[in-house]
Amino acid sequence: MSDLYIAAGGGGDPLGTLIAARTLTAGAEHTDPARAPLIATYAWERPEVDPAAGGPLGERDFDGLVHHGGGVRGGGFAAFTPATRARPPAGSTLPALAGDLPARLLLLDPARGLSCLTRQIGSMAQAAGGRIRIVDIGGDILTHGDEPGLCSPFGDALTLAACHLTGIPTTVHIAGPGLDGEIGEQPLLERLAGHHPLVPDREAAAAAARALAWHPSEASALWAAAIHGVRGTVRTARAVVHLTDASPGLHPLPLREAIAHNPVARALVAEHPATLDGAADVSHRLTGIPGLASERSIRTPHRASPAGGTVFFDRDTAMKALHAAADGADHITLRHAARALGLTWRDIPALRAVLTTDTPVLRLIP
Repeated sequence: MSDLYIAAGGGGDPLGTLIAARTLTAGAEHTDPARAPLIATYAWERPEVDPAAGGPLGERDFDGLVHHGGGVRGGGFAAFTPATRARPPAGSTLPALAGDLPARLLLLDPARGLSCLTRQIGSMAQAAGGRIRIVDIGGDILTHGDEPGLCSPFGDALTLAACHLTGIPTTVHIAGPGLDGEIGEQPLLERLAGHHPLVPDREAAAAAARALAWHPSEASALWAAAIHGVRGTVRTARAVVHLTDASPGLHPLPLREAIAHNPVARALVAEHPATLDGAADVSHRLTGIPGLASERSIRTPHRASPAGGTVFFDRDTAMKALHAAADGADHITLRHAARALGLTWRDIPALRAVLTTDTPVLRLIP
């Protein structure tokens, strides 16, 4: 028997969710593949990964999923394998993560609405045999809906509502308060007051190292960096984030408290919209942020990558450009570093080789 872990926001959250799972099962044996944690996640990617980004991908957008209980349409759920492929023009990092994370990745497909998503999560939790643990990297799942940096509240709220509707005991875990750049660290720590955090060790963070070497995640990479002792300012694709002594924390709180903070989740539970578009409209009405919008506002043009994906910069030239792009920050994420050099996220491994770094974020100060 184990718990079902849910990566609340999709994107790179499965990486941080694995670190959280390792922390919450400290002392357990992790070498048995049959006991690998079940991590459910939306296939909701950044525009540079999914050119058709504008909402989460569903079962119909993939070939090679493994279906359990008849799949989503049969009242069950679907899982990723390394052989799974997104159907063009869609793109997804989840098949590659299925090969590089010691976890079983399950697809959260909300395309048929809140009720169907609730049934999926219920089936997944039954397969796991335990309770539900939602993991949110950064903490915007505790939004009040009016924070100035808020940009993606819908997916988290949908997760909260669906888990509540399952009736299964659920705990919410906030990893790295403020690291997603949407709500500041201090407001989140105030909302988490009274909930003592766990602090993952480096062994837990190392479980995601293979995937962090290439994945364009920022929030999960920042959390891993904080666990490894990195402190100071980090330039990300959207903002400058501060890594502090509070950044490594993993804070638990009951589901009901998380929903009490989140007006969109409360409205979804109360109104129970029949479709995904209807649920997104609820989020838009309450926050002013389109629920199914992608991060088009932070998309930046880049020149074509060199043939074969080889990064042609020498280290000194690259570092000079990255110092300029960092706006005085102590560190820079590899996602933003690739953008600043006109590269794509697929060039991150080659860029790491040029920069001779294997850390979650790149240190710029001497």
